[in-house]
Amino acid sequence: MNFLWSQKWSRHPLRRFLRTPKGYVLGALVSLTLLAGLFPQGPIGLLHAVGAEATALAVDAGVSLGLRRAVVFSTGGLITGLIVADVLSGLTPIYIVCLITALAVGSKHLLKRGRKPIFNPAAVGLLIAILVFPTGQSWWASLALLPVWYLPILVSVGIFVAVRVKKYPQVLAFLGAYFGLLLVMAIFHLGLPSDTPADALRIPFVNSALFLAFFMLTDPPTTPVTNRGQIQFGLIVAAVSVILFAVFGGLAYLLIGLLVGNLWTAWRAWATKPLRHSVRRWSNPRQVSGRGS
Repeated sequence: MNFLWSQKWSRHPLRRFLRTPKGYVLGALVSLTLLAGLFPQGPIGLLHAVGAEATALAVDAGVSLGLRRAVVFSTGGLITGLIVADVLSGLTPIYIVCLITALAVGSKHLLKRGRKPIFNPAAVGLLIAILVFPTGQSWWASLALLPVWYLPILVSVGIFVAVRVKKYPQVLAFLGAYFGLLLVMAIFHLGLPSDTPADALRIPFVNSALFLAFFMLTDPPTTPVTNRGQIQFGLIVAAVSVILFAVFGGLAYLLIGLLVGNLWTAWRAWATKPLRHSVRRWSNPRQVSGRGS
């Protein structure tokens, strides 16, 4: 019986999904959300997560119906909604959480190149939340509100995801450059008096940087594929984030850094597309011989 059950489970669609990049990310986010939800400040966050998930599915379904496409269960929408709920403070009204989720999911349908979104949808929604709505960001599912000895859990889960989705080069590049630049700033006493590099190197700011690196920086549609591109992407996001933190401080520096990196990725794909097409064309023997005759 156990053998038969194992065979059935090995062919189950849910198991196949859990072994995909989206499956790894969604499983990790759900695990961290549930863990953070076990503590006194967590239940309201879990309620926000449920509302955000429902909103994300509804928006994606509405867009599919409006475009006369088949309505599918949007796992990408679930990831976006969960990230939004995981970052926004528990003091944020739930209708604002749902509205931000709707804007985030909607952005991937409006701001896109071909079928791929240009920007990380969750980052777009969270930046809008900072600029437009009176909301706070606690990054509570990054275990930022828990004692420091919970930080290794976040790191372990994040490393697992980065390796499984094959995005560890850009994660390492980002984290190395980000913390390295902040350390240099701290040594030479650079930055704002109100938002010092020492602040960014302690909890909860460390948690937010790790959460962004492991679960937002690794978004496949908005990040490079090659190792070289990933390293460049990670360095760009880190440099922009640290510069913004040094000049302006605040909460938006990580999100803006990620969006700048996404824009660079889209520009890089556009700039190299004619070159790739040319290489494919002239590497075709039939086309070369036909041209020469």
